[in-house]
Amino acid sequence: MTGGRNGTRGVRAFLALEIPSGVKSGLGRELEALRPRLEPARWVRTGGLHLTVKFLGETPPGRLEGLCGALAGPLSALGPVEVALGGSGFFPDARRPRVAWVGGVAKGGAGVVETVESVAGELGWRRERRPWSLHLTVARLRSPWSPASVEAFLEWGAGYREEPFLCRELVLFESDLRPEGAVYTPRHRIPLGSRGT
Repeated sequence: MTGGRNGTRGVRAFLALEIPSGVKSGLGRELEALRPRLEPARWVRTGGLHLTVKFLGETPPGRLEGLCGALAGPLSALGPVEVALGGSGFFPDARRPRVAWVGGVAKGGAGVVETVESVAGELGWRRERRPWSLHLTVARLRSPWSPASVEAFLEWGAGYREEPFLCRELVLFESDLRPEGAVYTPRHRIPLGSRGT
């Protein structure tokens, strides 16, 4: 694993499950067709979508390498995560929409999240207070949408379903914040369920 442009500075990093490019492209087409029915928002580029498992913050590269090494054994004992995207919603809720998201289910995801939290906690990272839930942020609302836009997005989500896909590795991403938007670069891949295969 390399550590950004400067090996001594901290790297803004997170651990995530990748989404296949075909799934991201399909979701992008769906949202593009939906957008004319909705009020303005800052839409996330679908090419950068991923399922965040844990945000690690600004971290020295050596510490990230230690975390990846410590996770390798426990994660190899788990199976792949089966993800099925579907549904939609808002944070904090539909009455006060600030973030629009796409949901779904992740079979096996809870075990991966708990393993990451346990190992990272032993290495000094703070545990997440809220339970993990699968969601993809697709838009940030500049101002709350009207009830008509909220209903249109929820109605679309009720009919949106993707074929399930398998995530066979957990990926350490570097997040580079740029004026045109964040750029995510994979830095390390940790296999899921490699033990005995």
